[in-house]
This record gives sequence, C-alpha cells and structure tokens, in this order.
Amino acid sequence: MRALRFDTFGDPSVLHLADVADPAAGLGFAVVRVTAASINPSDVKNVAGAMEGTTLPRTPGRDFAGIVERGPAQWVGREVFGTGGDLGFTIDGSHAESLVVPVSALTPKPARLSAAEAGSVGVTSVVAWQGLIEYAALQPGEIVAVIGVGGGVGTAVAQLARWRGAALIVGVDVLAPTPDSPAEHSIDRFVPSDEHLTDAVRQAAGGSGANVIFDAVGGVTFEPALKSLAQRGRLVTISATGRVRVEFDLRDFYHNESRIIGADSRKLDASASAQRLAAMLPAFESGAIAAPPIDQVVPLNRAVEVYERVAGGARDRFVLAP
Repeated sequence: MRALRFDTFGDPSVLHLADVADPAAGLGFAVVRVTAASINPSDVKNVAGAMEGTTLPRTPGRDFAGIVERGPAQWVGREVFGTGGDLGFTIDGSHAESLVVPVSALTPKPARLSAAEAGSVGVTSVVAWQGLIEYAALQPGEIVAVIGVGGGVGTAVAQLARWRGAALIVGVDVLAPTPDSPAEHSIDRFVPSDEHLTDAVRQAAGGSGANVIFDAVGGVTFEPALKSLAQRGRLVTISATGRVRVEFDLRDFYHNESRIIGADSRKLDASASAQRLAAMLPAFESGAIAAPPIDQVVPLNRAVEVYERVAGGARDRFVLAP
C-alpha cells in the first residue's frame, strides 16, 4: 500500500510517499481502509519535531474515516471514524491507504457526516469534549466564552456547549464567523479579540464574566481570558500562540477563586478518543455538532503540497482522500 512517511524531523520536504507492506490485523486489532483523513496543524508540528514522544520512521495523521477490511466479523465492512494521540506519533497514522487500530478504537461513522467530514472532526471534537465537559464540567445554564471560535476546535466547543445546555455562548476571534457556518449558528454574541477583549467579554456575558472560557488560542490571550472569568470560573487552555510564558495578578486570581485547566488530547490514545466520540454520536447524528466547512479534498500524492500550505499558515481545512 502507499503511505506518507518521514524518517527525520523537519519541514514538509522530509515527507515522501512510499510503498509499504499491507498492514495485518492481529488479535484485538482491525485494518481500516482509509477513505478520508484531515491534515491538522498538529500533524505538521509532529513532522517538524515539535511534538514530544514521536518515534521514527513514521506515517503521520491523527484523524481518519474509513471502512473496516479485516478484524472481528461484526466490524468488517462497516464505516468508522476516529482519532488518537498515538496515531502518527508512536504508531503509524492515517495518511496512508490503510491503518491498523485496536478494535476498541473503532466508532461507527455518523450517517449524517460524509467520509470527508467524519475524517476531519476527530481531534477538534475530542479536545472540545475533554476540556469543556470532562475538565471544566460545564453545567446547563452556564455562560461560555470561546476564544478562537472560528477555528476547528472553537467551532466544536461552541456547538458542544449549545448541545449541553449553555445559557449564553460568546464567540471571540479576529474575524466574525462566516455566515451560515456552524460557529455562527452556535454563538449568541461575537467579540473581536482586540485590546478590549476582557471588557467586551464581560459585557457580553452580562457584566459578571463567563463561567467557562475555552481558550483555543492561548499565550497572547491568556491573561485577558483569565480576567474575563466570573467568580469561580474555569479557564481551559490548549495552546500558547505567540507567547509561552504568561503572567497574571495572583491576588485577583485567588480573590476570584478562578481555576486554570490545561487540556491535551495527545494524552488520549485512539481507544480513549473513541470513548469520547461515542459519547458525542447522538450530537453528530442529530446535526447538533456539524463538521466545519472543508476547503479542499486532495489525493494522497498531493499530501506534501498541503502540508506545506498548512505549515505556511493557511487556515483552510484540508482532507486527504487516499
């Protein structure tokens, strides 16, 4: 079969398409023929050597959708989707014609999603669930602010918050979500992420601040986000854009009884990620969580070109169709 490979870390030029042995399904495993697999920014960082724990040589790719070709009889022929913090890092990932995953990592593909859509929602949905539901423990009726709402993770968080009964959802980003996008439909108010971010979020949240803030940008937005919390509010951060070291007023922090929570979906392997995706299946099937618009579906032999575009800062959403 064909697979995208890298033997050393570096820019996308270290990637090459190679013929490798067809994967085999041992006991407890399944072979999935990949029909779609998104290219996430973390895939590009992985190839660059910016993600810890990767072993080489390796096939990258975290998200996948496909059809089970070999494995337990009850799974063979079924459409599945998934993701994992191990895929593309310590085991070969999805940027190939097939991949091997534990049977426990298989989740039925929602009928409402196309293969391309299902192959693009894994990372974003899992980290949204991990941070918003598990760590921040969002409760119905609470106010949520999503920083970076126009991105894949921010869109997933906004939709998940709406599905789980948030009373008010404030979207924050450089630009407002595009009309009729999943993010635009999920938020109640939009705030531009400028120097007035804190005051604007607090005002949009009714003056007292947000109960939960999910900061998908981090770094430069960390302190303004922390100041935007209501009393005993929870700040979830998953990134450190533009700045890896931050500072804040410790007295304000403890007087407000704020909580800061880090979330890292890399800690969840493919089987653990499948548990989160399974919990969200009703939302996918009902349309409560929709996939962000896909800008381009490209064949595997153009993967390096797309990696270069993502590495160059393109915000477009690309999906490989091996």
